[in-house]
Amino acid sequence: MALIEVHNLEKVFETDAASTRAIRGIDLSVSAGDFMAVVGPSGSGKSTLLQILGLLDAPTSGEYFLSGKDTKVFNEEELAVRRNKTMGFIFQSFNLLARTSVLENVKLPLAYSATPAHTWDALAQKEIEAVGLTHRIHHEPSQLSGGERQRVAIARALVNDPEVIFADEPTGNLDSVSGHAVMDLLEGLHHAGKTVILITHDRTLAKRAHRAILMKDGAIVWGGDAAYIPELQS
Repeated sequence: MALIEVHNLEKVFETDAASTRAIRGIDLSVSAGDFMAVVGPSGSGKSTLLQILGLLDAPTSGEYFLSGKDTKVFNEEELAVRRNKTMGFIFQSFNLLARTSVLENVKLPLAYSATPAHTWDALAQKEIEAVGLTHRIHHEPSQLSGGERQRVAIARALVNDPEVIFADEPTGNLDSVSGHAVMDLLEGLHHAGKTVILITHDRTLAKRAHRAILMKDGAIVWGGDAAYIPELQS
């Protein structure tokens, strides 16, 4: 059984002026333990697809099954629980709380879980150590480099031991050295058994995944081995 399976997924954004079809008839299956890159230019629908797969937004039509369960039946509370327990998110902009220590930032998802509060510090410290930031544990984001901030975001994404990690342009605000270090961490998570879905426009980074899909104008136009992503035809 696939961890993630979608059929004929559509997303339409309506405004007073027009309708924008952001996702067009997507069929996709992601197995547990996959490392998949979603590649395409700006405006191709990559981030919209992530928002839907991450239960942050609902499709206009189509089916989405998560661990075999139809997501249409989840109410808002169930969606929140599954996001927090099953999924970890890493964004280009880090989304860390200012004037809040690394430890407190990493602990944040635990506050919305059923995990006993007396275990939070130890769980957060374990993930902070895993990303090599124990020496920064009491620092605030403003005292960290971009690469260190993204490693904090990775530790936060991992603290609830999610099944799948969504990484949306995770190296976009980083220099090449820090970007490669972040990709090394994502590869390590994959090797440890996590499912990783990487959203990127960078084909070099995408080739570090095992498989890829290529998007254009809201549709998947190719899927296969990440080492052989074709050029988009105009």
